[in-house]
Amino acid sequence: MSVPSRTREVPPRRFLFVVPPLVGHVNPTLGVAAELTARGHQVAWAGMPEAVQRLTGQGATVYRCAGPVLGEGGADRPPDVRGPAALKFLWERFLVPLAEAMAPGVARAIEEFRPDVVIADQQTVAGGLVAERLGVRWATSATTSAEFTGALDGMPKIDAWLDGLMAEVRGRIGDPEGTADPRFSPDLVLAFTTEELAGRPARAGDRIHYVGPSIAERPATADFPWAWLDPARPAVLVTLGTANTDAGARFLTECLEAVRARAGRFQTVIVDPDGVLTRATPEVRNTPAAPEVRNAPAAPDDKDVLVCRYVPQLTLLKRVNAVVCHAGHNTVCETLWHGVPLVVAPIRDDQPVVAAQVVDAGAGIRVRFGRVRAAALGEALDAVLDEPRYRAAAERVSASFRTAGGATAAAAHLERLATASAVAHVERPATGTAATHITANPGGER
Repeated sequence: MSVPSRTREVPPRRFLFVVPPLVGHVNPTLGVAAELTARGHQVAWAGMPEAVQRLTGQGATVYRCAGPVLGEGGADRPPDVRGPAALKFLWERFLVPLAEAMAPGVARAIEEFRPDVVIADQQTVAGGLVAERLGVRWATSATTSAEFTGALDGMPKIDAWLDGLMAEVRGRIGDPEGTADPRFSPDLVLAFTTEELAGRPARAGDRIHYVGPSIAERPATADFPWAWLDPARPAVLVTLGTANTDAGARFLTECLEAVRARAGRFQTVIVDPDGVLTRATPEVRNTPAAPEVRNAPAAPDDKDVLVCRYVPQLTLLKRVNAVVCHAGHNTVCETLWHGVPLVVAPIRDDQPVVAAQVVDAGAGIRVRFGRVRAAALGEALDAVLDEPRYRAAAERVSASFRTAGGATAAAAHLERLATASAVAHVERPATGTAATHITANPGGER
């Protein structure tokens, strides 16, 4: 898909991003917001400032919304909940309560910020439902392609259940007469991937624009001992993201054993935010650094394994040769952006779908999260590090990402939607309704 040309003649507009308190869903908006700002537009977020501003930086405008955080307040999924049960839990115990809690804050943000376009995260359905109710054009920010690439085709009951759930939520916080699926804007769906990885869309294809990952520099969140990395040796990153550490103790332990068996061949950075390896292994427990700042080798003279609570992932990906991860969409796309092959161990939600995409693209190997042992993990790592075909496939996907345009393409699509919204408003006679008042903002001013 060609990248839309950058249009400097577009008058200043206002764009409101509605996001959940999930790192992988906020990160793709950062590059798009930066590009829109560089083009002279105003940008704000609706969400939880504690989660959003940690990623956007303190200068961002964030309209406060209420809501649960995954892992707290009844949304703490047992580690063994997988498959359809995990999807049901996610929607019933987290995403639906999140939508209902966020809806008043989203409405206030729209009324105060007066956006020309709302960009609603695909799983933050309050954004689309409230925008529809208030008569504001909205686009979908799709941080995973799982729901529009036919992932539920073999599960018609689950698909029908989700459709029914969306209708119930609309009845409580949206326009009961509305018809749009709040996961798929009727005007624009921005998918932060490409067909090279995700394949052709099976639904909403006429509205989906594959723009590739939106990669932007992020505020520093962790110190990292860069001098520990040996430029003469390959490096591997092991990470399960920010929402799966409850399920990760056994897997990380197996990873540690696998890389220990390959001591001297490559270095490994293991991300362990909850300190499960700290509690499990004597060599880590005896490290003198305090737990809250422990970004250090597993032992003072360890040149092979570095256990960290947090890492500057984007910067680190420039230095590694392979990644072992849970097949979270954000981690996978950031890894492939850098042309790095993967070993993927999906846990739940969209991760099995994304893992299948990685394997189908030839850019990695899939292992079973709940059952894989150190020997199999080590063999998979050997393959992606030593067999050139995996690196070549990762580089093909990377090339497609960069051609797609990323944040530049996404911003251009949003500008066109904002312009269409302004034109549509001018062509409609004013009715004096709240909806008309909110969308009457062609110049982007209060």
